[in-house]
Amino acid sequence: MGLMNACVVLTVLAPDRPGIVKALSETVAAHDGNWLESRMARLAGHFAGILRVECPDDRADALIKALESLEGVSIQATREEPASTPEVELVKLEVVGNDRPGIVRELSAAIAATGANLEELQTTLESAPMAGHPIFQARGTVALPEGLSSSDLIAAIENLGADLSVTVE
Repeated sequence: MGLMNACVVLTVLAPDRPGIVKALSETVAAHDGNWLESRMARLAGHFAGILRVECPDDRADALIKALESLEGVSIQATREEPASTPEVELVKLEVVGNDRPGIVRELSAAIAATGANLEELQTTLESAPMAGHPIFQARGTVALPEGLSSSDLIAAIENLGADLSVTVE
């Protein structure tokens, strides 16, 4: 029987500076790890990221410890439990509308109420000189469970307000 691999999901937060990704990737490589996927952003002078790495099961604890000891970097690490994932359809979602308090909560609640799962979400506020107020934009990926159509998803989001424009690919 071969050695098992462990998957570790990490959230990373640090004051933004050059070399953070280099330090993370070198630490992963030093523990025979494989960087599987990541999402990273710079927000308000901070580096924020979530990443998924795989390494030999017997090196996972040492990898987590090494990453947690990186100076000036805050890390949360969780071992991923192997799961059987049901068949889902992934769709790209774009929502544009007038900004208002609670819009992300409303949007995520409407998506969850359909039984769909928000896989990824990026939100921005764009200034709209003609409108005189900020325009909310959300782009993301949604997993539709069996039996839910993209038109059901669009209808659920459009019910949040007439000002919302929803596009699904």
